[in-house]
Amino acid sequence: MTEPTFATLVSRWYEENARDLPWRRAGTSAWAILVSEVMLQQTPVVRVLPAWEAWLARWPVPAALAEDTPAEAIRMWGRLGYPRRAVRLRDCAVAIAERHGGEVPDRLDQLLALPGVGTYTARAVAAFAYGQRHPVVDTNVRRVVCRAVAGEPDAGPATRPADLVATEELLPVEPAAAALASAAFMELGAVVCTARSPRCGVCPVASVCAWRASGQAAPTGPTRRPQRYAGTDRQVRGLLLGVLRESTAPVPRQRLDQVWADDVQRSRALAGLVTDGLVEPVGEVSFRLAGDAPAS
Repeated sequence: MTEPTFATLVSRWYEENARDLPWRRAGTSAWAILVSEVMLQQTPVVRVLPAWEAWLARWPVPAALAEDTPAEAIRMWGRLGYPRRAVRLRDCAVAIAERHGGEVPDRLDQLLALPGVGTYTARAVAAFAYGQRHPVVDTNVRRVVCRAVAGEPDAGPATRPADLVATEELLPVEPAAAALASAAFMELGAVVCTARSPRCGVCPVASVCAWRASGQAAPTGPTRRPQRYAGTDRQVRGLLLGVLRESTAPVPRQRLDQVWADDVQRSRALAGLVTDGLVEPVGEVSFRLAGDAPAS
């Protein structure tokens, strides 16, 4: 009898153990999957779930978001973090409405041409929304492949072309099976083959894992130092956006000056929000979210 492949082992485990996440359910639209992939970048699932549901309740199709303002996308994004993603999603919705009749395209080259859609997101949508055979490689997948195939404890900070090649070599030939395997690899890295304290005892590929066979000790600490947030420009930007999100009228600079005592850092953070297209000046002394409708 032929031994099951790596992808088969992981896919069988996934079908029995995968988390019940709404964007994985049958019938989920390509737009909903695209929104989930953008929101999940650098953001935990528990925070994404309510934001994803609220976003799609308001903008169930790309055309609905395209007709709204960037400011409303920023407001709806709330405190999900990295708010430029909200603007990119809105730009993406406009492009889908204008170029593709309001339907998320299924061709990889067309997905890659959408604003803000990169290598990972394009392949994720093609695989998970349209059942295509593409290597979908995020941090979790790179870790799984690096450990199980190359025998190394960590894959490094950035995806390389070699990571795509190594992952594609593990995928089944049949597209639907490959798409399932891509989701399975990702889930395995997220909940079992974690960066620290991996659960090798319940791993479906422990018997064929090169890293485990090498006898290397499991990591028990973080593989890289967490980014500091308190006191950074990111925190100041978030405080400024919080004030602007709550107002439908331009906010005087004097009001914004109250959110942070350091004049230099506050001015730098505000200038960065303007440069990033999240905030725009109104006259010489006020600001509002980008594209916000004038107060009536």
